[in-house]
Amino acid sequence: MMKGLKKWRLFSLLAALTVFLAGCGQEELSTLLPAGQVGQDQFNLLMLSSAIMLLVIIVVVIIYVIAIVRFRRSKLGEEHIPEQVEGSHTLELVWTIIPILLILLLAVPTVYYTYKLGDVAAMGSVDEDGNAENLVVDVTAKLYWWEFEYPDLGIVTAQELVVPMDEKVYFNLLAADVKHSFWIPAVGGKLDTNVENVNKFYLTFEKDSQNLKDGVFYGKCAELCGPSHALMDFKVKTMPRADFDKWVIAMQATDKRVADAATSQGEQLFQQSSCIGCHATSAVGETGAQGPNLASFGDRNRVAGFMDHDKESLKEWIVDPQKYKPGNKMPASTHFTDQELDALAEYLMGLSVEK
Repeated sequence: MMKGLKKWRLFSLLAALTVFLAGCGQEELSTLLPAGQVGQDQFNLLMLSSAIMLLVIIVVVIIYVIAIVRFRRSKLGEEHIPEQVEGSHTLELVWTIIPILLILLLAVPTVYYTYKLGDVAAMGSVDEDGNAENLVVDVTAKLYWWEFEYPDLGIVTAQELVVPMDEKVYFNLLAADVKHSFWIPAVGGKLDTNVENVNKFYLTFEKDSQNLKDGVFYGKCAELCGPSHALMDFKVKTMPRADFDKWVIAMQATDKRVADAATSQGEQLFQQSSCIGCHATSAVGETGAQGPNLASFGDRNRVAGFMDHDKESLKEWIVDPQKYKPGNKMPASTHFTDQELDALAEYLMGLSVEK
């Protein structure tokens, strides 16, 4: 009976480990599969610290096993008194010098990478014509969504960060309400977004997100910020510089967008209801809106950051957002008829710059 229980315990442990380790292979989400130089540097530091800890564990276990095997009482007898080493200068030096060396081995690269990854001196660099040499994105974290402004390009988006590959992208991080934390596990981070000060850092994106399972990298809020903290996701689309420039031009043209006949009723509802008071449908502008910018809503792969990107999920979200993301600031819209919800969903799904 006891043997059977032990087997089931072992099986349960292995099953639990399988579930936990299943997340290690998701390229769009795993820190163990870095997709940029910053992520690779942090991964190298993680492996170094893990190797040092493993070395210490192995040495301690070996000493422990030797002590058990060689000096057990049944072998040496009840009257045996081991050699007393109290006050040994050799041992004192060994267990003082070795930990210091291990700490230095970890501290030196840690300090090096801390300064390297925090170097944002080039953020404000401009060329001879006064144009910015590097892409800068202002990130504002809100309950419970993300706003991304490209100040040098004059555009704003929300929930999906779009960046070019193979170049440094600099970030200014700020929170609009409470402390959040900006983190793209596969690319690098994380760094807090505070209300009272701006944090700055950079990332590099070396893999095209189009080749990933969902076509995006996943970003997370890594600071407990309220009841819907776990649902405060954002997505990252990476693309070659030429494609990114085309995307920027398309975003800059959204202020001249005109709804077609199929979505004109939805646009009228959007303009006449309270929606327009919180959400912009043009990407041209600055940050500060009460709700997410919807200029490229049709290009997203999620509604509200985590729901399926389809009309039914969108209508459910519009009617009762608190049901799906408690604590968010979007009010319920129960006054729309089914026909009006269909028209509104059709219009919002049609807000695209990539199709």
